[in-house]
Amino acid sequence: MKGASQLWSGVYPAATTQFAADFSIDMDATQRVQTALVDDGVDGLIVLGTCGENNSLEPEEKRAVLAGAVEAVGGRVPLVAGVSELTTERAIRYAKDAEKLGMDGLMLLPAMVYVPTSEELQAHFRAVAEATALPIMLYNNPPAYRVNIDFATLEGLAEIPNIVAIKESAPDPRRFTDVINRFGNRFEVMAGLDDIALEGLMLGASGWVSGLTSAFPRESVRLVAAASEGNWEEARAIYRWFMPLLHLDAEHDLVQSIKLAEQIMGRGSERVRLPRLPLSGQRRKDVIAWVEQAAATQPSNKLAVA
Repeated sequence: MKGASQLWSGVYPAATTQFAADFSIDMDATQRVQTALVDDGVDGLIVLGTCGENNSLEPEEKRAVLAGAVEAVGGRVPLVAGVSELTTERAIRYAKDAEKLGMDGLMLLPAMVYVPTSEELQAHFRAVAEATALPIMLYNNPPAYRVNIDFATLEGLAEIPNIVAIKESAPDPRRFTDVINRFGNRFEVMAGLDDIALEGLMLGASGWVSGLTSAFPRESVRLVAAASEGNWEEARAIYRWFMPLLHLDAEHDLVQSIKLAEQIMGRGSERVRLPRLPLSGQRRKDVIAWVEQAAATQPSNKLAVA
């Protein structure tokens, strides 16, 4: 298991869950996706986040995917399990099982569907945190989950020692500065929305939880490295090349788009479970064109030739 000092920095793709033709989990393909990302230099993996289709899996399937990830890459990079459940009690059971299975940390979401008050949100996060020794990154994504982890909520959770980080997916980059100004180094802050990732890194985010890294990992790793080195010219060049695809992470069909990009790049299958359907029509044509253009102009290819 990786130490806490190695968590919450660098590039953490939200790895996809791969399905067979009958839509059962293809564990071998899922593990190949995970291993390939690690081989390409990512710093950690989010297992069963949004792109992992967490809420489309049965409870026993979730546990199997976590165990498979530990088997495939455990010990090479930190593994963080997404916790996305309908009730607090289910989230507690899942968090405990994730710890037993060998996860290194948790990415904790508000309870699904229900929109809580700040008091209820604090109670949910507190109960899960108290049920595990794993370090926890809270996931703030107001557009997707209709819940904003506001400063009052964070103040109420600051005393809980294993709530240590925030994945910030609010579409306003001012939030990075506001969180850091308010809480200093109490919480690590990771950029969580692909198309404001560089802004987040520039403003003090410690790393990037990414969707499109699943299709283009080498460029993602180099983007974060360039920002860390202060090489803003290179970072901007990669970011501008990447931006047409990074915008996909902010759309409602991000999972289908990212899995289609993976398929085009030979890294996975576009199969998704209902209620999602694969992209079709003009949307599919557009995403294919953007991915193919990105593939034809990959910065990593130019670096390899040089």
